[in-house]
Formats: sequence, structure tokens, C-alpha cells
Amino acid sequence: MASVQIQGLTKWYGKRRGVEDLSLEINDKEFITVFGPAGAGKTTILSLIAGIIAPTRGSVRIGGRIVDDLEPADRNVAMVFESYALYPQLNVFDNMAFPLRSPKSRMAEDKVKNRVLQYARLMKIDHLLDRPIQALSNGQRQRTALGRALVRQPDVFLLDEPLSHLDAKLRHSMRAELKEMRTQLGTTTIYVTHDYLEAMSLGDRVVVINQGKIQQVGTPKEVYFKPASVEEVAKQFGDPEINIVDAKLRIVKGGTQFQLQILGENTPLAVPPEVAEELSAYQLENVRIGFRPADVKIAKDGKKDVFHGLVYSFEPLGTTSVLTIDAVDGTKVRTIVDSHQFYGVDQRIAFKVEPESVIYFNPVNGKFLARSGVMLESRSHG
Repeated sequence: MASVQIQGLTKWYGKRRGVEDLSLEINDKEFITVFGPAGAGKTTILSLIAGIIAPTRGSVRIGGRIVDDLEPADRNVAMVFESYALYPQLNVFDNMAFPLRSPKSRMAEDKVKNRVLQYARLMKIDHLLDRPIQALSNGQRQRTALGRALVRQPDVFLLDEPLSHLDAKLRHSMRAELKEMRTQLGTTTIYVTHDYLEAMSLGDRVVVINQGKIQQVGTPKEVYFKPASVEEVAKQFGDPEINIVDAKLRIVKGGTQFQLQILGENTPLAVPPEVAEELSAYQLENVRIGFRPADVKIAKDGKKDVFHGLVYSFEPLGTTSVLTIDAVDGTKVRTIVDSHQFYGVDQRIAFKVEPESVIYFNPVNGKFLARSGVMLESRSHG
């Protein structure tokens, strides 16, 4: 197994940027997910590590060894493509055995059989080894492609959106199985996805990339609860999307405490003490704040600490429903409610925002400023 170090990696396709000045260190046996929208540069990163394409500049180390001048076959890296890329004329066994029969890695047939059977069992396709590829479902083809990559026992395992062709139910099932298999694989793994749920559920760390540049690297908890920016990170994680609103900072009690004025109302939203201490260093009069729909609670009208609005839309989703509220200043605020509750369009409604759940961003560039640690501690224990 091996660590991977990427230093200043840049790739241009003519005048179009693939990735630019990427630096990242991946630990031995770490499972890293690379998350971003289409065209962000995710597949380019995998191709550069595998040696399929050459960088414009920068270098890649695998196991401490610079591999820039090595051919893909000499890097001991296995890659699973989005399209699976299986050989249609071969059955499942021969597809999986193919890397072990190549001139460079040829093994004795009894060892080939044992190795293929080992990983076929891991992929739960050992009963399909004689079946032609055309007779497989998408899920079975995906497992075959994973097994074919794993039989080589690579130092680094690269996965390029391997679940994207599966239907929602099977994708959820395979995501759970991949998570279970991680400990059995014991291989440094880089997994590319445009699905934030996959990125968060599978990765030891998540690399958020957009427009060819890394926006944030952190644990799933860090990128969700302390996103580095509004547009590139915060809005990319969560469904429904995070609520982002402009806020005015008001100093109260002799300058020792802060309150927020938001949503066109005079209802004060308290700023937790540890956040107030961090914000005071920036000397800001205005901030942008974010709060997740799950942190908006429907409340009884008439209380001092509630906000008001009209129901804009109500979307039942089974066990939960998404309720969008048209606040006093016209801001659309999303919240999640129990499916047994029903709200009619234009119904008057009151709601609360949990002060400890608020994330604070710079109003000019949208960069992360602060967040209360109280909510993070309670969630980690809950």
C-alpha cells in the first residue's frame, strides 16, 4: 500500500483549465472522496495520478516515489471508470482475470483462479463467474469492474463515479456495501463523485473541487458544519439547500454581546459568546449567515424570539416534507417538517432559528468566518 502526494499539479487543455496548482497529501490506506460538479476537474485528477494524461506542470508521488515519468502500467494503480469498460466478448471470470494474464503480470492459472474467486466473493458475484457480460445487470457489471481492478492488489485504487449509472435504490445499497468493504480493501482509495451523500458517507476526508481548484479539504463533519465558502462548499452539501441570508450585527450590553437582525424583522437572534469573540476581530457591521433547513423550527406565534412569514410551498417527500416560507423581507426560508403536518399556501406561520446552528460568512467574498462549537459538540455526542 502507499501514500499519495500531489504537488502543484496543473493541467491545461489548450486554453481550458483542467486543474490548477493542486497540492494534496493522501495517507496510506486512507479513503478520500473528491466531490464537485460536472466539469470541476475530478476525473482529470484521477487521470493524472494514473498517468493516463501528462500534467502541464507539477508532480505526483506514490509511496514516496516520483512517478511522473512512469507509464500507467508501472504505477501499480487500478482505475474503475464510470462506464465500467468491460470486455463484452469475455465472461465475468475472464474479465476479472484479464489483468493477471497480461504479459507484465502473468500468474499461474491456479493462482489466477484463487485470486479471482477471492475478490468475486468480496463483490458477491462468485455465482456469476461463468455468465457473459451482456447478461449482467448494471449493478453486476459495476461489481465486475470493481473486482477486475482489485485482483491486481494495487497500491492505489481510483474510482471515477462508479455508481452513477445505477438507479437510486441500488446506488444507496452499493454505497452501504462499499462502506462496509473499505476495511477489507486496505488500499489507498480516491473516489470521485458528484453526489454529496456519497462523498460524506464514504470518505475519511472530502476534497471539494470547483473550476479546477481545491476549495476545501476536511472531514465530512468539517465540510458540512464549517464550509469554507458559501457558493463553492456550503450550497453544495445538503438537500434542501442551506438557507443563506444577509444579517446586520448589533452590539448590545455595553459592547460585550452581539445580536443579529435578519429577515426584515426586529426579532433579535443571539450570537453565541465564542462566535462574538471571533467576529469582533473583523469589525464588521454586516455578515452573511447560513443555517440548514433542519435547524429551522416551526413555532407558536406571539413569542418574542420568532420570525414570521407565509407558506410559499409545501412538498411532501414521504417521511418528511419540505416547507418553504416567504419571510417578511421576501427571503425564501426552507425547513423540514414531519410528514404528518400539513401547511397550505399563503398560510401565516411563525418559526425559530437555532442560534448555535448559524454559520457566519464574510459578506464580501463569502468565506467562512465562524461557527458555534456548542452545536458541533452536541451533535458529535448525539
